[in-house]
Amino acid sequence: MALRIEDYGLIGDLHTAALVGRDGSIDWLCLPRFDSPSCFAALLGDDRAGFWRISPSAGGMCTRRRYRGDSLILETEWDTPEGSVRVIDAMPPRPQTAADVVRVVEGLSGRVPMDMTMRIRFGYGKIEPWIRRFDGHLSAVAGPDAAWLDSDVRVGGDHRISSCEFPIEAGERVSFVLTHELSHEPRPTASDPDAAIAEAERFWHEWIQRIDYKGRWPEAVRRSLITLKALTYVPTGGILAAPTTSLPEHIGGVRNWDYRYCWLRDATFTLQALLGTGYITEAREWREWLLRAVAGDPSDLQIVYGLDGSHWMPEYTADWLSGYENSAPVRIGNDASGQFQLDVWGEILDGLHVARSAGLEVDQDAWRLQQALLHFLEGNWSEPDEGLWEVRAQRRHFVHSKVLAWAGFDRAVRAVEQFGLDGPVDRWRTLRDRIHSEVCERGFDADRGTFTQFYGSDGLDASLLLIPQVGFLPWDDPRVVGTVEALQRELCREGFLQRYDPFADGGVDGVPGHEGSFLVCSFWLVDALGGIGRRREAVELFERLLEVRNDLGLLAEEYDPAVGRQLGNFPQAYSHVGLVNAARRLSESEPSGRDVRAGGD
Repeated sequence: MALRIEDYGLIGDLHTAALVGRDGSIDWLCLPRFDSPSCFAALLGDDRAGFWRISPSAGGMCTRRRYRGDSLILETEWDTPEGSVRVIDAMPPRPQTAADVVRVVEGLSGRVPMDMTMRIRFGYGKIEPWIRRFDGHLSAVAGPDAAWLDSDVRVGGDHRISSCEFPIEAGERVSFVLTHELSHEPRPTASDPDAAIAEAERFWHEWIQRIDYKGRWPEAVRRSLITLKALTYVPTGGILAAPTTSLPEHIGGVRNWDYRYCWLRDATFTLQALLGTGYITEAREWREWLLRAVAGDPSDLQIVYGLDGSHWMPEYTADWLSGYENSAPVRIGNDASGQFQLDVWGEILDGLHVARSAGLEVDQDAWRLQQALLHFLEGNWSEPDEGLWEVRAQRRHFVHSKVLAWAGFDRAVRAVEQFGLDGPVDRWRTLRDRIHSEVCERGFDADRGTFTQFYGSDGLDASLLLIPQVGFLPWDDPRVVGTVEALQRELCREGFLQRYDPFADGGVDGVPGHEGSFLVCSFWLVDALGGIGRRREAVELFERLLEVRNDLGLLAEEYDPAVGRQLGNFPQAYSHVGLVNAARRLSESEPSGRDVRAGGD
């Protein structure tokens, strides 16, 4: 039986991450980095693409699972007729290039027959390695990759499948450690399993102690922050969108994208989440990654970069993989890196303003870079673009893009006024006012009382909820209230907000097929409902969104309320950032006045 996306749990070492299913199988792991080719890719095909399963011999889904406290150590348990057993999965955070996946089987009661089966396939399931066995252990080598499996039991099998059977009794422990290193390097010493798990637990315990959040939803916020940390590439501080590629936005559809990269658009919201919960070091490292990535000619700015700030991520399809539940194509790389998305300039300028306002030190070189970005924005803000959602159709004058261009100039003016930085502030004020007037004139439908997706459009867009968040208009402005109500009326499906109608205006995004509800959009709606005074309704929506999380507290990019399934790449940083920020704002806000529609608080 195919696993649902939410049937997976995440483990990781701040360089890469693995997805572990309820059946005890690791079906996705890229080594040594998040964006490296995979060695297990059954998630996007079948077992022939690589997997590593440890489970009772009878198989089946686990009885229960959990993370060990506030950590990324996954504990999966089965109750069987013969007894109970636990599998502990962890990847200890590492400073070196070698990666370890530690799996420990613990007998809880009785005597349970167990199976371990592994098929290593490098290159996204395409490359079969040379397997050698010695003293019951094994090594696998192919091209630049080498992996070794050390275990407490003898491992046999053929040149494709490695396996063993063993019983586990109450109180016994059997360990497996998979170590990866570049094939031209000497074989590293495998981690001691117990010491590695203890070190991972210590790391996460110390990290979560730094949290500064005292609101109503501490468990959800802590787990989301741990997930964001797990999606951080620690050598550079970059935070990727998700550790997977091509998990579909609609089962059987073609909206399948590679998200193992860092999007500039996420900068402001991620900085708000980190700074607002006490993670100053991570916020500083994310800002420094941002400055390095965008350094250079502002006209060469991309919307997305590699984990190390690299520009090159050409898109191709892995045609030998059938895709998750036959949702092809499987894409590697992302051609959206070459799009012109005007809002990104504003996002960067806004994000750096957020960091500066929070007390992160002012860097004169960074300010000169911002001035160069502003100079480019001056000459290009009036151009159409592909917009926030990376449409693959004709460029438009997207309202959100213009609003973020306004925000870029607004933050520049504030930098001069509040922080004493130098710049042509009068010219920036004039441009700011000009963009504001144009958006209000050309992007607002007075008959319907709402802003629209782009100039002249009849369609709506969830990104319009960000208009008051960036300060373009106040929350109590009738145009803001009207937009929130229009979005609820026209884009809500079974209680969840769609990002837009992909079939409006003749098919705005140029991609066929359907999609689920983007979860971050519903979190934006939580913020908007709170902002316009409908706090009880905001809380109800927020708590409904919490119920969408899987049993481990993880969220994918989208959700299909009709069938109750998560969709899209998993876990998704943007969804968890939306959760943290919505929880912060709801916790910090106080009810004001009477909420007529929701009955007040």
